Amino acid sequence: MHQTVRGTLVRRILVVAMAIAMGCVIGCGGGGSSSSSSSSGSSSSSSSSSTQTIASAAPNVASIIVDCGPASICNTDDSAVNLAYVTVTVCVPSDPSDCQTFDHIQVDTQSYGLRLIADATDENGNTLTIPLPPENQNESTEPLAECAVFADGYSWGPLVTADITVSGETTTSSVPTQIIGSSAYSNVPSDCKDASVDNQEDTVATFGANGVLGVGPFVQDCGEGCTEAGGDSPTYYYICSLPTTCTDSYADTSQQVSNPVYYFPVDNNGVIVELPTVPSTGAANVQGALVFGIGTADNNALGDATVIQADPNDGAMTTTFNGQTLTDSVLDSGSNGFFFNDSSITQCSEDTGFYCPSSTLDLSASISNCEDCASGTPSTVDFNVANAQALSGSDTAFNNLAGTLGSGFQGVGGVFDWGLSFYFGRNVFTAIYPANTSAGEGPYYAYAAN
Repeated sequence: MHQTVRGTLVRRILVVAMAIAMGCVIGCGGGGSSSSSSSSGSSSSSSSSSTQTIASAAPNVASIIVDCGPASICNTDDSAVNLAYVTVTVCVPSDPSDCQTFDHIQVDTQSYGLRLIADATDENGNTLTIPLPPENQNESTEPLAECAVFADGYSWGPLVTADITVSGETTTSSVPTQIIGSSAYSNVPSDCKDASVDNQEDTVATFGANGVLGVGPFVQDCGEGCTEAGGDSPTYYYICSLPTTCTDSYADTSQQVSNPVYYFPVDNNGVIVELPTVPSTGAANVQGALVFGIGTADNNALGDATVIQADPNDGAMTTTFNGQTLTDSVLDSGSNGFFFNDSSITQCSEDTGFYCPSSTLDLSASISNCEDCASGTPSTVDFNVANAQALSGSDTAFNNLAGTLGSGFQGVGGVFDWGLSFYFGRNVFTAIYPANTSAGEGPYYAYAAN
């Protein structure tokens, strides 16, 4: 957006896409056996010709809104653009009477687990006050913390455990959760500050949300790569001796920030992000649905959706664009636009990193299975790129917002990030590895209608 127009563009390319660029650290793989109530089946379909429908209210459906963000930033210079939000309730483990509910939690299909911002306020205007127990390393007295590195910044804070409820779905056990920006952990480790991106995002204003709900195609945010058995060296997790000292540490998979969907008793093998079509000029706000489960209920069938197999190691798929085969591509509701590199498109002079062509461009790319997956029929996707600085500041939802890859991707040429611009007018499925679905085992993506 032009800086005089309400709304600040936030380059939100979240954890897994960053992990691809960094050689698969956070967001790469997750173990465990499936508890999904669905059965396995054959792989699905070519391109869809169905009419999109948005799921109505149900226990496995959470309302999504795309708007200007939490009350503390809406109608300010920090207003959100192209961010999808849901409402989440956290409770003290095994105590459903001691809970808090937070709206404007960003939905991200390329990160893992719930991360709450410490200065976020709940439905009663209170910050997080319930006594969520700390996640201690191997049941010791020393708590764990994490430096979550995104492509546009990093977020630092301790780990706690919580029972998590989204709509009518509640985790069957407490789930490791990060509290970003906790005042008790104000001394950020130097190697977290010196990550490949140096923008600290530890507040609602800098993050653009009250937190993030990572519902990507794996269970943990790091997997075996951060355990002592599977990692070459400690990465991203820290053990802390408060009030000042935190040092690099391994973290068992059971202690890592984890996708809460996998811990639902049913509807736990994936999610669908459902957003309606928006005009080319944008929309002031958009309402949609986050549906839990794939093929587990009447409202989450794959139907004739196009299924794209993802790499079981890093969740990547393949995009072919401008003669380039980009094998580390992702479908990513946590990014607020299409992000790819094309030196022929004029970049914005004020909103650096976003594209500002003189007129809207009609472009095309194909999406296909991951590089090492079985071959399949590529799916052609037509998309538009508008002049970001010409988009209306009264709107917050755009299907044609696009930009270049961030600094964290310098030297990485194999990424096309299909961000939230892609999701409008489509129902987009993300299947979790190693759960079974009606189209076989995850990880995969699928999408229907346009």
